[in-house]
Amino acid sequence: MAITHVVVLVTVLLCLPCAVAIVVCADTLPRRRVWSRGGRQDLRALRCLDRQLSGPGAALRPSGGPPCLDEVAADLRRLRRQRCGGPTTGSAVWLAAVMRAYDDRLLIASEAYGVRHHLTELEGMDRELERMRVEERLRAAGLQLR
Repeated sequence: MAITHVVVLVTVLLCLPCAVAIVVCADTLPRRRVWSRGGRQDLRALRCLDRQLSGPGAALRPSGGPPCLDEVAADLRRLRRQRCGGPTTGSAVWLAAVMRAYDDRLLIASEAYGVRHHLTELEGMDRELERMRVEERLRAAGLQLR
């Protein structure tokens, strides 16, 4: 009888901390997904979406159309900050890539607002002056760049 009590006591003492840890640390979302039918359907839908987005030929913009002007303005503000400071100033390749992206977004915005530009034709300091001119025209047209 004493051996049975020792075995039960040892088993309870070994399992009790594990059971407490499972109850305290367990997230409700995985339990809900496992135990509910809707959770499994949600998980299945998320897996399907993940396969579609990460598969070959997956597009970043499913509509295929041009980005909206709010996105363009946000990109221009972000690229302007990257252009003026941060890690781009230490790498010529990165700075050149940021400048190309900035010019591409300026082209999209200037076409949308009807601002004439010569960004594709100019190089060096002339291109920088043209960027400033296009930025001012876009600001005057109502695009918030800062």
